[in-house]
Amino acid sequence: MKTDLLMNFSVDKENKTVNVKREFDAPLSNVWSAWTEAEILDLWWAPAPFKSKTKNMEFKEGGKRLYAMVGPDGKESWSYFVYSSISPKTNFKHSATFSDAEGNPNSEFGSSYWDITFSEQGNSTIVDILIRRDSFEELQKIIEMGFREGFTSAMQGLDKILAKK
Repeated sequence: MKTDLLMNFSVDKENKTVNVKREFDAPLSNVWSAWTEAEILDLWWAPAPFKSKTKNMEFKEGGKRLYAMVGPDGKESWSYFVYSSISPKTNFKHSATFSDAEGNPNSEFGSSYWDITFSEQGNSTIVDILIRRDSFEELQKIIEMGFREGFTSAMQGLDKILAKK
């Protein structure tokens, strides 16, 4: 298994974006499935020791994924994605919004807008993720909440899932 996988994390204050470029030691079809199928997403989407629990998911344009991150104490933090664009095994876009268990948005936070591109490079797959917020203050708040550390941990969890395939 390859251990020197690419992981770039950069913040662009002017454009209110975070860019994460991550390499996975797995074929494109496996990585795509891990990002687009609820059963696999739930195995890695939350950083340990949290768990991801999908209530419902329709991976299609206009479809929605409603899920919770469940803490070790059982506390649930809900969010949803709304998929706006899907180009199979190449790219998909979605908004991500904190919510309650019924999918009603949390008014304290705006949404994040994700643009996720997949490409093969030899035996690896590169996932290039651009995340935009409406304001730099919102972006800063998400980063201060531990987004970088949590997302890095989730990516390592995905490495473990892909190594089993």
